[in-house]
Amino acid sequence: MSGSQNPYGGSFGAQMTGTVNYGAPAAAAAPPAGDLIKDTTTATFSRDVLEASRQQPVLVDFWAPWCGPCKQLTPILEKVVTEAAGRVRLVKMNIDDHPSIAGQLGIQSIPAVIAFSAGRPVDGFMGAVPESQIRQFIDRIAGPAVDERQAEIDAVLAEAAALAEAGDHENAAGLFGAVLDAEPGHAGAIAGLAGSLVELGRLEEARGVLDGVPEEAAKDAAVAAVQKKLGLFEEARKFGDPAELEQRLAADADDHDARLKLAKIRNALGDRQAAADHLLTIMRKDRAFDDDGARRELLQLFEVWGAKDPVTINARRRLSSMLFS
Repeated sequence: MSGSQNPYGGSFGAQMTGTVNYGAPAAAAAPPAGDLIKDTTTATFSRDVLEASRQQPVLVDFWAPWCGPCKQLTPILEKVVTEAAGRVRLVKMNIDDHPSIAGQLGIQSIPAVIAFSAGRPVDGFMGAVPESQIRQFIDRIAGPAVDERQAEIDAVLAEAAALAEAGDHENAAGLFGAVLDAEPGHAGAIAGLAGSLVELGRLEEARGVLDGVPEEAAKDAAVAAVQKKLGLFEEARKFGDPAELEQRLAADADDHDARLKLAKIRNALGDRQAAADHLLTIMRKDRAFDDDGARRELLQLFEVWGAKDPVTINARRRLSSMLFS
């Protein structure tokens, strides 16, 4: 507020040259509202603001009893700071009783809010601004609010992925399923659950998960990869008993049809190296078989296995040597 009623009429902020400390540590838990909001004096300003701002950002509300806009702003400030749950603190200073700090900061019009971080002023605003603007101000000072629910989901997904990586697909599937219960349509959980079910040989269940995928999740790369992987497993099931195919190869090493089917089965059973070896053998013996079908199958497997998979790397090297020697 400015005018004849306001002995501090003018503007503020000429000395505001600091930068925001986005790395200020967030509170581990929301402190009680009484700990987040307090009044300060000239004598306690150093403790309440400068020292406290080394732990988390502190907003200082400079106000006066005669200031009408201050009475509008302060309740909104208190509400937003309380809802911020410890990301910032609010300290209120009556400039009629304690004018020196405001004078040092060049504040000549109120209401004025100055943010302190790491012991110094870093940003501020003047006037009774809307609640949405105050929220944006706090996000700028303290960083965006952490979505605790999303953080919990991310932690469960990470644990599930670690279990899957270790081969514990049963428990991994349970955790991926729990995420889907909490957030249906989560692409990462869909891919993880379907992938674990495939590894467990529960192909019908995996197909049920993937057939119900929302359109947006179906575009996810991980979901698409599992779709392709499941398709390969389902196809491999059609080729019968691998022991019988091995007998056919023992009788005729050039039975490329048996070898191609066996490669698909070996991949479905998780023996990637054997699958690659069979396909490369067909290529070495007869590139024309099935219109170069062995090479096409191998390239499809590379996509499923991933570019960083050791078998992919080794087989690509062998394939390149064969093609360009």
